[in-house]
Amino acid sequence: MKNCLSIAGSDCSGGAGIQADLKAFSAMGVYGMSVVTSVVAENPSRVISIQDIDCQIIADQIDAIFQDIQVHGVKVGMLSNSLIMKTVAEKLREYKPKFAVIDPVMVATSGGVLLKSDSLDALVEEIIPLSYLLTPNIAEAKVLSGVEISNVEDMKKAAEKIYKLGAKNVLVKGGHLTQEATDILYDGKEFYSFSHERIKSKNTHGTGCTLSSAITARLALGDDIITAVHNAKIYLTQAIRNSFSICKDGGPVNHFYDYYNMKGF
Repeated sequence: MKNCLSIAGSDCSGGAGIQADLKAFSAMGVYGMSVVTSVVAENPSRVISIQDIDCQIIADQIDAIFQDIQVHGVKVGMLSNSLIMKTVAEKLREYKPKFAVIDPVMVATSGGVLLKSDSLDALVEEIIPLSYLLTPNIAEAKVLSGVEISNVEDMKKAAEKIYKLGAKNVLVKGGHLTQEATDILYDGKEFYSFSHERIKSKNTHGTGCTLSSAITARLALGDDIITAVHNAKIYLTQAIRNSFSICKDGGPVNHFYDYYNMKGF
């Protein structure tokens, strides 16, 4: 059994953050663990409030995992302020996990801001250089690269600029930019395009968290970076296709579509 760790915020509605990560880890067949960085009162419609966890508690959680359990992959999600970023970065440098997949969570799917405005420098200086893979969406890639993105060629330009910030690999997620759901992976030498059918669904809460954690699991299981992204994209597409609404404005993807009897939904 491979073991994967999520360092991220907690989503009380269960569709994003560490809850999404743990579900994706389980669906991929790895053992999931979590370090909570923030408690977020949110649902698929909005973010109500955020309470950051004390940095000493975050550090202690990371120590508790690494000092007793072998970690085969780490996914890092919401780090809402510079002190938390520096704490996590210090621990990643100390324990040196083989794979750190960084999802630079800045804004929730609902539009709620999850990254404090004065924390961008810490993200760039402390966290990005530690990433085996960085997975920004279009909005995040614009901020990190300074490139206005309106097509796939712009995504490639942004990926090149973000790569120079220190990430070993960059996956710019296309979101709703193109007719197909197209993501661009850049490894410093080559570009790789991953296009899958766009599923029309309101149930997209936690898609970014789910994709990055699925990639982490696939890397831990032995996939190379290209295969890991490919397999994670297939999983996410099916999770959206088989999703179901849990509230009036939609809901999360169905992480366990292979296990649920969907006749009851």
